[in-house]
Amino acid sequence: MRIATWNVNSIRARAERIGAWLDRSDADVLAIQELKCKDSQFPHEIFDERGYEVAFHGLDQWNGVAIASRIGLDDVEIGFDEMPGFGKESAVEARAISAVAGGVRVYSLYVPNGREVDHPHYTYKLEWLEKLRAVAAARLAADGDERFVLTGDFNVAPLDEDVWDMEAFDGATHVSDRERAAFQALVDAGLTETSRPFTPGPGVYTFWDYQRLRFPKKEGMRIDFQLASPALSQTATAAMIDREERKGKGASDHAPVIVDYDV
Repeated sequence: MRIATWNVNSIRARAERIGAWLDRSDADVLAIQELKCKDSQFPHEIFDERGYEVAFHGLDQWNGVAIASRIGLDDVEIGFDEMPGFGKESAVEARAISAVAGGVRVYSLYVPNGREVDHPHYTYKLEWLEKLRAVAAARLAADGDERFVLTGDFNVAPLDEDVWDMEAFDGATHVSDRERAAFQALVDAGLTETSRPFTPGPGVYTFWDYQRLRFPKKEGMRIDFQLASPALSQTATAAMIDREERKGKGASDHAPVIVDYDV
């Protein structure tokens, strides 16, 4: 079972590329983040014509998540228990969706950016990750044999080697101690990041900013992951980061992260 996660940075702008990627990737399930569209604007035809079922959740021109599967898609859940919101009215954003595909519950997650370490969005990010950890821990406590995976753009670089230059990130988000501790808490809850053993760093990234020629300069960040439950992680057999998809006209600033599971 091949599961991929990809922050596409606007599904409408990237529709043709996503379709072409599905044609050659052999992905059974694709978790997608940053749709940047309302549900009424979602280009479902690129999945329908390829035999993928798709569930999606988008509220406006920001955020948005989806899951596409060619092996079935059941029990779709939008958000997760006690998922926090942001802003004056604590509005819950379109940042999480999950569904069961091939006997595996797959989450597509777009973790808040955090913006700056002294910004309310940073506090929101930490709370969001803590509530996600609680959900994962509760699932494992209820059934230690459940196969599930948290995939997506976590907006955290857990290790120093996950950014091109730690000095460039001095005082910035994504690498702060509290963000890294929040990510580690997911691991401590019993999850395993399944792509890194097959794609070790340093210099192995999943995101390169559009500005300042970050991609050709190889100045990236590793912030997209698959965190699997014990019953699923032990079946991982291979993984890759499709860096080629960051190249060319109309590319997203993220690359797909792909893991094969022998389920």
